[in-house]
Amino acid sequence: MRETEAVYVSPRRSVDFGEARSSGQALKVDSLLWLIPLILSGIGLLMVTSTTSPLSFEISGTPFIMGARQLKWLGLGVSVMLFSYCVPVKVWFKTSGVFWLLSLVATIATLIPGIGTAVGGAQRWIRIAGISIQPSEILTLSVVIIVAKLSVRNEMNPERCFSRIMFLLFVSAIPLMAQPDLGSTILIVMICMGMYVERFGWRLPIFTGMCGSVLLAFVIIFEPYRMRRIMAFLNPWLDPLDTGFQTIQGLIAFANGGTWGAGLGHGFQKLQYLPAAYTDFIYAALGEEMGLIGTLGILALCLMWIWRCRLLYNRVDEGFETSLVWGVTLTIAVPFFINVAGVTKLMPLTGMPLPFISYGGSALVMMWMRVGLLLRMHKEFAESS
Repeated sequence: MRETEAVYVSPRRSVDFGEARSSGQALKVDSLLWLIPLILSGIGLLMVTSTTSPLSFEISGTPFIMGARQLKWLGLGVSVMLFSYCVPVKVWFKTSGVFWLLSLVATIATLIPGIGTAVGGAQRWIRIAGISIQPSEILTLSVVIIVAKLSVRNEMNPERCFSRIMFLLFVSAIPLMAQPDLGSTILIVMICMGMYVERFGWRLPIFTGMCGSVLLAFVIIFEPYRMRRIMAFLNPWLDPLDTGFQTIQGLIAFANGGTWGAGLGHGFQKLQYLPAAYTDFIYAALGEEMGLIGTLGILALCLMWIWRCRLLYNRVDEGFETSLVWGVTLTIAVPFFINVAGVTKLMPLTGMPLPFISYGGSALVMMWMRVGLLLRMHKEFAESS
């Protein structure tokens, strides 16, 4: 078969299916793949309602309006999960290019006056029928799917695969950097390099990473607000009322929570002390109200979910499915740990929301779409076993 042909069916790897079978019966769909995200989304719904209660009261006279909006997005997200669960994996394989082009066009549309909406100086949203949508969330998933396809089609030629991935990254990064959205750009690059490493090794990504680090340094140095984030990370107490304010207030929230927390709804930092308490810094707000036990519980749930994804990765057919499972897992795991590391001052802030927990419709819906994809691959594996 010619190398340029799109090959969907791949030979199954020789793995131990002892964990995948019980008494000779094929494994059913792994309930933890959707149950853990549901628990995280439920915790997020509680925290969004708690942290936005003062804002909600100002908007509507009730403390629940923002929580109700998040609940609607959660309902839509679960519906999208069911839709993606019903779509065969081969359909995503065949339509990956169209999906990427449509998401790229939507991302470019954010830059068109009258279509795109600016929030906080960033032009990242489009407004349709009164609903704001962030196309970069869709673009991230579409890039993962098409990179998984490229990895299969160019399996015998790693250099060609790498060059095509780099072209894909370059085209995808142009509208993201114009918004500007450096966080999403870095995320997509990290995920694509991670998918390439999974199949072809470290050689080309390491060289590209060294060159990219130099470019990233220039991008940060020549953009004042990015440099302020770096300085706030290095020493937030140099300017505690401006650049370091958010970082310091996040640390205060963790300190207020202690081991057991102040109790749900009893946090003080949400009272206009902690900026973005229901979005980027919701992990700090959670630490204040649920304490160290709550934050460690969130980490434990995330690690358990990644472990279940790892089991799925070991079971599905080698080729498109393995790359897709790996890539989808990265799109959830990487933002999770970047957010936690930024909030706890282990790395500079990137403005990346906490998956399934932070307030935001587009991110929540697309996270649940990923869950549906994973469940579909698990189902198809079970049926073929």
